[in-house]
Amino acid sequence: MSQEFLSRLTEIVGEGQVGTGAQEKETYGRDWTRFYDPRPLAVVFPRNTDDVSAIVLLANEYNVALVPSGGRTGLSGGAVATNGEVVVSFDKMNQILEFDDIDQSVRVQAGVVTQSLQEFARSKGLFYPVDFASAGSSQIGGNIATNAGGIKVLRYGLTRDWIGGLTVVTGTGEVMNLNRGLVKNATGYDLRHLFIGSEGTLGFITEATINLTQDPGELSVLLLAVTRMTDTIAVLKAFREAVSVTAFEFFSEGALQHVIDHMKVTAPFVEPSPYYVLIECERGEQAVLSVFETCCEQGWVTDGVISQSVQQNQDLWKYREGISESITPHTPYKNDISVRVSRVPEFLAAVESEVIVEYPDFEVVWFGHIGDGNLHLNILKPADWSTDDFKRKCEEVSQRVLGIVSDFGGSVSAEHGVGLLKRDQLGFTRGTAEIAAMKAVKRVFDPRNLMNPGKMLDLNGVSPSAQVS
Repeated sequence: MSQEFLSRLTEIVGEGQVGTGAQEKETYGRDWTRFYDPRPLAVVFPRNTDDVSAIVLLANEYNVALVPSGGRTGLSGGAVATNGEVVVSFDKMNQILEFDDIDQSVRVQAGVVTQSLQEFARSKGLFYPVDFASAGSSQIGGNIATNAGGIKVLRYGLTRDWIGGLTVVTGTGEVMNLNRGLVKNATGYDLRHLFIGSEGTLGFITEATINLTQDPGELSVLLLAVTRMTDTIAVLKAFREAVSVTAFEFFSEGALQHVIDHMKVTAPFVEPSPYYVLIECERGEQAVLSVFETCCEQGWVTDGVISQSVQQNQDLWKYREGISESITPHTPYKNDISVRVSRVPEFLAAVESEVIVEYPDFEVVWFGHIGDGNLHLNILKPADWSTDDFKRKCEEVSQRVLGIVSDFGGSVSAEHGVGLLKRDQLGFTRGTAEIAAMKAVKRVFDPRNLMNPGKMLDLNGVSPSAQVS
């Protein structure tokens, strides 16, 4: 039966487009999390929406679960295949299909790499503002499926804010064209927004109409040393009142040291500081310099550097964007959490007091998008700990950390999604009625629970017989 299924899968996508080798399954069966062993049945490479629809219809016939795979840069286990699922890779659905200069929009396949879209926009004199460290490998479909945020949310919002339309294949194999790029469309439920952030649990996104905007031109970047976490909010307020801020990031000294060691870059300042703030803002040299001087005079900032060129912009951003790559070899356990911006210092202090007690032997690395209230708490695995023991200990303490998140009215996942890693923590952010409604929506679009089963929602043991025998 397994061979019969794979033969019919090959008939849909063509010879050479179904992978069953150990290396392919290892590569495409996981994301950036390292807590789950990939065990897919196969990897399939569709080229268009019709292929994806046919794959889903076949999966329904054989009761085979499907897992979507984009750039595999996810950090919550949302794209891992651990139970004999078929991985649907969008690597070959990477075409830019249509550009409309009047609407300032572009229609793309789901496998287009984020950076490729950014570069295409620039070639047309426009700008796609959603950006993050993994832009060079993440794919648009995955960005949409997790409602990716990144470094410019403060100025430009989330992925959701730039999606004019979607083409999706539901769990029954039906193709739906949602909103069709319209600016105004008051015809009932906007199902587009159900699929944004759904992590492939309702169906698979195959195409998207992306809205673009005007290029802001040259930007200024500042890297500032800050002694007290509370001062970061004072700095944010001062800059927002004086200039147009596009990004406001922070990271700890520990995070900086990992970047310096891993990427072989020079420390930005002679004296280390507990915290650093990286600010990107629209140019206005005199205004930028004036607010910087004010922050120093108030004692909020102890040292700083202001970029003087595009190359210096890129060099300063490396200190922030290199963090995830630099700590990945240490198997970090990540808490991607958020609260209201005004409560960030108080929240961070409350979490740190818990972490110091419970993680005395672990290295803790903080960084995040403080301008939108999103903090990344990373606990690094000691070399002499097994992955299972480390994950188990982190999960124990995370229950208390996430209790603090709940007390502050925050979110257990600001931008990485829920996936497998945070599925059982959903109740810290979502109410009972909300979760029940989410499960009901899942059953409408994916009645047989074949689309990325087990991710985001626990359907009380309801699962497909994923492995074809």
